[in-house]
Amino acid sequence: MINYAGLIVSQLEFYWDANLWPRVAGLTDDEYFWEPADGCWSLRSDGNGKFVLDMAQPEPNPPPLTTLAWRIIHVATAMSTRTSAFFGPETDKHMFHPVHQPAELPGTAEGALQLLADSYRDWHTAITALDRTELERPLGPKGAFFAKEPMIALIVHINREVMHHGGEIGALRDLYRATNGK
Repeated sequence: MINYAGLIVSQLEFYWDANLWPRVAGLTDDEYFWEPADGCWSLRSDGNGKFVLDMAQPEPNPPPLTTLAWRIIHVATAMSTRTSAFFGPETDKHMFHPVHQPAELPGTAEGALQLLADSYRDWHTAITALDRTELERPLGPKGAFFAKEPMIALIVHINREVMHHGGEIGALRDLYRATNGK
C-alpha cells in the first residue's frame, strides 16, 4: 500500500530543507521591506506599534506585486492559522477567523524568519502525526466553505502555497540582489 500521507509530508520537508529555508537565510530588514515597484503590497506599521498586511477584498485583478515581507508573512500565516484552527486550543471558529491569526506580525526580518520557522515546525509536527482516518476525515465547520474536503486536501493546498510563494520569495531575493548590487 502506498503511503500517500508520507509522500505529501516528505514533499513539504524536501522543499523546506532544500529550497525555501536556505533561500531566506541572511535576510535583512532592508530586503524584507524593499518595494521593487510602486504600489506594492507589503507589511506596514499601523502607527500604533503593530504591523498589518496590505490587502483588499475583492483582490484587484491583477493583484499588486508584493514585498518579501508580504510573501513571508503570507506563507507563515497559511501554516499557522491552519495549525491553530485544526490542532490548537479547541474553538468553534473556522480557519479564516481572525482568532487564528498571530497576535502580532513581525516588523523585522529576524522576527519574520522566526515566525516562518515556528509556523513550519508546528504545522509539520501536526500533520506528521495524522493517521489515514484523520487525513481522510472532512474538515467540517472549521473548514468553512471547504467543510466537505478531507484534511489531506488542505495539506496538499498548503504544500502548494509554500512552494508557489516560496518560489516568489526566491525570485524577489534575486531581484533585490541584482538591483542593489549585493
